[in-house]
Amino acid sequence: MNTKSIIVPVFSELNGVSPEYLFWVGCAGAFDERYQKVTRAFTKLLHHAGVSYAVLGKEETCNGDPARRAGNEMLFQMQAITLIETLKAYEVKKIITCCPHCFNIFKNEYPDLGGNYEVMHHSQFLKMLIDEGKLKADPAIFSDKTIVFHDPCYLGRGNQEYDSPRAVIASLKAKTTEMPRNKSKALCCGAGGAQMFKEAEPGKKEVNAERTEEALAAGAGIVATACPFCMTMLTDGIKFKDKQDEVENYDIAELLVMAIGL
Repeated sequence: MNTKSIIVPVFSELNGVSPEYLFWVGCAGAFDERYQKVTRAFTKLLHHAGVSYAVLGKEETCNGDPARRAGNEMLFQMQAITLIETLKAYEVKKIITCCPHCFNIFKNEYPDLGGNYEVMHHSQFLKMLIDEGKLKADPAIFSDKTIVFHDPCYLGRGNQEYDSPRAVIASLKAKTTEMPRNKSKALCCGAGGAQMFKEAEPGKKEVNAERTEEALAAGAGIVATACPFCMTMLTDGIKFKDKQDEVENYDIAELLVMAIGL
């Protein structure tokens, strides 16, 4: 399947037809050049599996997570209430997102403002499709690769989801390894709490450099991530260590696309 052959459905163009899922693209998925590749990869998987979904397109606005994390509560509530009205207009009940920050805020914080949805992170959704037999990886593609997974804070410690991304990776039949600090004890990539949008605070070592060192020490050729912030921080860390010719950073959706041959 070719990306150009995919026509992504948009809610405003469906003439009142309500698909089952809203695919929430998110700021990084829409505007970050690297993470746009993850958006395309996940879209390919949705089409391949025949999922009923649509996006908001130009009507998608920031859900306010960065504002709340940075302490601007008024801006967060303004953004959230406006978005809730948009979702209500399209009768959205189920949301899928690749971003753990968006997943967390929709799942745990929007209900306080009247936004109640069934929310799934893309790792959970991909695991479901794999379990249903709708996505089948070629076991030969990554058979000679070793993959290490970095746990995103808002997926792992924030929502106790450790198994789904690992299940997706397990479906690739690659060799896997773990960093010493993993799952509930995993080290942050350094971007949490709105740190993504400001200069690093003084300290003996930047967090993303420390986490990258752990990933490199694990001896894997691929560092798998499931968060746009983590991807940015670890990709920068790999470049900082001048290991980009030896170690690659991919989102789990990208790995699955390669393993299926889409």
